Amino acid sequence: MKLVLVTPRVSEKAYRLVTAENTYIFDVPISANKNEIKAAVEAQFEGVKVAKVTTLVQSGKAVRFSRGKNRYPGTTHRQDSKKAYVRLSEGKIKVFEQEEVKEDKK
Repeated sequence: MKLVLVTPRVSEKAYRLVTAENTYIFDVPISANKNEIKAAVEAQFEGVKVAKVTTLVQSGKAVRFSRGKNRYPGTTHRQDSKKAYVRLSEGKIKVFEQEEVKEDKK
């Protein structure tokens, strides 16, 4: 089993899922399957245990381009991306935690 690199996705929806359901969103390679994602999350972040992994492939948007001012218009597509929704049964991942800054009032 190969080790895949998972990167946390930081957005408002991701923050809401972490606080409400203990679910984290990761960007993963398209070729990664659920077992590889589970192993990578447990290896990359110590002290967590994965309960469930749900994946989805987001197809790339169509993008218009032109070669020249008004000639040869065309369209192309951005790359597809894959997201993984990982629900943890125990442990936490520090994605949204901020260190408290203490200010001295004079």
